[in-house]
Amino acid sequence: MPAPTADDIDYSDIERKYQVHLDESFDTTLVVDGIPLIDESKLDRLLTKFCKEFARKGVTIKPEDVFMPWNDATGKSKGYAFVDFRTVDDANLALASIHNHPFDSKHTFKVNRFADVEVFANLDESYADPDFEDFKPKEHLRAWLGDAQGRDQYVTYRHEDVEIHWHGKPSQSELAYKPDWKEPFLYVAWSPLGTYIATLHRQGVRLWGGSSWKQQQQFAHPLVKLIDFSPCEQYLVTWSNEPIVVHEGAKQGPQFFSPDDEGNNMAVWDIKSGHLLRTFSTLVDGEPQAKKQIHWPALKWSPDDKYVARITPGSMISVHELPSMYLHGKKSLKIEGVVDFEWCPQSEKDKEDAAKDAKNGDANKVKKARENMLAYWTPEIENQPARVTLLAFPSRTILRQKNLFNVTECKLYWQNQGDFLCVKVDRHTKTKKSIFCNLEIFRVREKDYPVEVVELKDTVTDFSWEPKGERFAIVSSNDPNLGNPGPGITIKTDVSFYQLERASGKNDFRLLRSLPSRTSNSIRWSPRGRHVVLATVGSSSKSELEFWDLDFNVEDTSRREPTKEDWGSGIQLLGSADHYGVTDVEWDPSGRYLATSASAWTHTLENGYAIWDFRGQEMIKLIQDRFKQFIWRPRPPTLLTKDQQKQVRKNLREYSRTFDEEDAAEESNVSAELISLRKRLVDEWNKWRAACKQEHAEGKKHGKDHEEEKEEIEVWIDEVVEQIEEVVIE
Repeated sequence: MPAPTADDIDYSDIERKYQVHLDESFDTTLVVDGIPLIDESKLDRLLTKFCKEFARKGVTIKPEDVFMPWNDATGKSKGYAFVDFRTVDDANLALASIHNHPFDSKHTFKVNRFADVEVFANLDESYADPDFEDFKPKEHLRAWLGDAQGRDQYVTYRHEDVEIHWHGKPSQSELAYKPDWKEPFLYVAWSPLGTYIATLHRQGVRLWGGSSWKQQQQFAHPLVKLIDFSPCEQYLVTWSNEPIVVHEGAKQGPQFFSPDDEGNNMAVWDIKSGHLLRTFSTLVDGEPQAKKQIHWPALKWSPDDKYVARITPGSMISVHELPSMYLHGKKSLKIEGVVDFEWCPQSEKDKEDAAKDAKNGDANKVKKARENMLAYWTPEIENQPARVTLLAFPSRTILRQKNLFNVTECKLYWQNQGDFLCVKVDRHTKTKKSIFCNLEIFRVREKDYPVEVVELKDTVTDFSWEPKGERFAIVSSNDPNLGNPGPGITIKTDVSFYQLERASGKNDFRLLRSLPSRTSNSIRWSPRGRHVVLATVGSSSKSELEFWDLDFNVEDTSRREPTKEDWGSGIQLLGSADHYGVTDVEWDPSGRYLATSASAWTHTLENGYAIWDFRGQEMIKLIQDRFKQFIWRPRPPTLLTKDQQKQVRKNLREYSRTFDEEDAAEESNVSAELISLRKRLVDEWNKWRAACKQEHAEGKKHGKDHEEEKEEIEVWIDEVVEQIEEVVIE
């Protein structure tokens, strides 16, 4: 038998074991539609931007991975492309994150799998009834507003414990919820409309809400230190003093940082989807700001959540559109020397007009709502004076400019309805040895935006507009220790109230009343106006609270302007109080109660909080070790129309009668319980007294019967105790 040759050896088992299976599927290929039509000269730029958009969503591709078909007849692209990915997971991630992603203002990506082309071509067009899932209602995130007693809520943070309380009348105040958040966190914060409560953890931010207080959203920003919500609660900004680092193998997707975000430290998020919109850097030369204090918020929102702006000190203001985060008009506002800016708030009427314009759309050529507006100031540069500018946006029209001279510092204060802008100007003399203050007040609702100047001799340390009003209050001082405060030193201040006088026709702000020789350094207006608290905050020696009513003698508060004879006479002190070591003062949303707290973050002496009514009467006071935070839960604007609100005010006596009956019923319930307790005690006493009387009577009768039956015999017995004999010697 001949010896076997190499051709006779069977390698089939080895071939089966090491056989390479080629992937002949198209699961790693996607078809991206919605790409701009271009010629070959713009191909490289388009591919670069195309790959960058994918990278922003956490999917890394290269230009050579993209095949873009061309129309030979026109010499332009066909508007779609085939993209090959390394793995199926990358393709799935791109499909989930890039589909319906806006490439620019005119083009939006539409993404499909290449393998689905045959599926779409062979679809069964016969109709079949869909399967309906059972409806599962979701909890309402604002269910707390339906409280029958109309109570407010507040949150307290002590040591590692957080508690959320209901607050109302003493009988209605109770614990609402005590969350069991096991992971440590930095602090808590309410969203502007009270829908969410946020906690800052080492891994990022979590939002909680609803009746169950379950987690509603989370944002992965490690070592986050500061957050800021947009006014309409659509967006969130997070900031950390550490730059973003994306480690190898880290999760990728629209909710996570991508390699392109490395080195930045501030992020903008969409609250509903949880998606990351964009990141920025506030670091100087890439170094962490460990000791340098950041000006927060670093991003400032327009009141309608349409724009967000950030300042590059000394050069420009960059305004970004939301939610795309594209630079508006593809260019920033170049402003040499710009120091600070503020958006103008919207009034209720502005919001109604904007809603009507949005509803009518392009059919309404004449827009009722006024444009967004921002104010900024620039210092003196060479021969140019300092300047305050009002700017309409997005038209970028300059509405008003005011030149200022000998300016040291400016501070912008908008009234919360956007009716007035006060620019507090600290000015120096020509020798620059002394500083005085002027208030430049812009009347924004009037034609040509007139400016009034209120000249003051002293330094203004605090300024505050009355909400929805035409009054403001200032704290001023000429104390020599003002610039160098030390422990145990009390700064003497004066508090002044001003009101817009319309009766004379001048429409000027006039001094209502001045309160001299105070120690107050903070002004806190009630959200409803009229009532104001003057507080001494952050002092180790003084902690006074003064509760004032500015319309004490006014019956109809809708017409607040006093007559010439009564000017300033309606200002009345309602009460005074003291909260040692107070660090925070805050009114509740109703304007009926005031909360003061002493936080352990500032000092460790008698930490805790107290709640007062608007007259300064103490309702609650708790001293708690390691107490950190007290925050009232904000309320959204009322859903009642102006006519409905007028109707409520008109029928206020009827509603008051109902509330009086409820109060009387509550008092009667308390009284009934007290009376029943007293009656029970009296009945027990009378029963015990009757039993004692009966027992005594029975005992006395029983004694008489024994006296009649026996005869008493008295026996006298003489007993010699001691006998002494004495001998007398004469």
